[in-house]
Amino acid sequence: MTGHRDSLLTQVIDVARAAGTVILDVYEKEYEVIEKADGSPVTTADHRAHDVIVEQLQALTPQTPIVSEESKDIDTDQRLQWSQMWLVDPLDGTKEFIRRNGEFSVNIGLVEDGQPTLGVVYSPCSQTSYFAAQGTGAWRQVADASPEPIQVAPYDPARPRMVASRSHSGAAVSAFHDALATSSGHTPTIVSMGSALKVCVVAQGDADIYPRLGPTSEWDTCASHCVLSEAGGQLLDCSGAELGYNKASILNPWFLAIGDPNFDWLALCPPEPSG
Repeated sequence: MTGHRDSLLTQVIDVARAAGTVILDVYEKEYEVIEKADGSPVTTADHRAHDVIVEQLQALTPQTPIVSEESKDIDTDQRLQWSQMWLVDPLDGTKEFIRRNGEFSVNIGLVEDGQPTLGVVYSPCSQTSYFAAQGTGAWRQVADASPEPIQVAPYDPARPRMVASRSHSGAAVSAFHDALATSSGHTPTIVSMGSALKVCVVAQGDADIYPRLGPTSEWDTCASHCVLSEAGGQLLDCSGAELGYNKASILNPWFLAIGDPNFDWLALCPPEPSG
């Protein structure tokens, strides 16, 4: 299975790059911004990337269903019967795309029995791929250079480093920041980043913690979760449980992307509102 998964991983990296190519084709031109029903912006690039990914994944794994942010509604009861599925965000960080800061990504993750077992996060603007499969370690590849292994860094309380979202923060993240400052005795360095690239910053050892204390969906985290796990980190909810996938609700709880698992990051987490 490991050999098969390695081969599949290589092919999925190519799929993510192909999606990145069509995204950049739109990114470099004028584009239309449409409003989704929930008011969030979506562009032509999302839809084109979705079409490329779905077509190519179906060719690679015709028996494995695909759940994408741009999918039509899938029956929940049917989905819960699946032991394996792809979770795809064809363009994670649409707001970053619209702001033209380059901090968006293509996310493709494979879920087996509720766990992320393969993940690719691709940054089209930097041509950087982050990827992992269960048992193979985590890797970063820039353009066509040789892939390099990545791993989380030990936590040094003298220089705490925290990732914050460019588009989503709020009072809970501020409270976490203050708790980290109190705990360490030092003001944390803030690394600002968009999309699933935030988790990859922790995975490659350039930050210690990314508290996502707000709403996300399973396709936002599945791919980067696999990368972080294989790099030696953890993606935990605020009760300390590893995030699971193909739940009845596709929404994630609040979570922490943790580099060094030997520090009690959960103690810094404010309570998640109920309901």
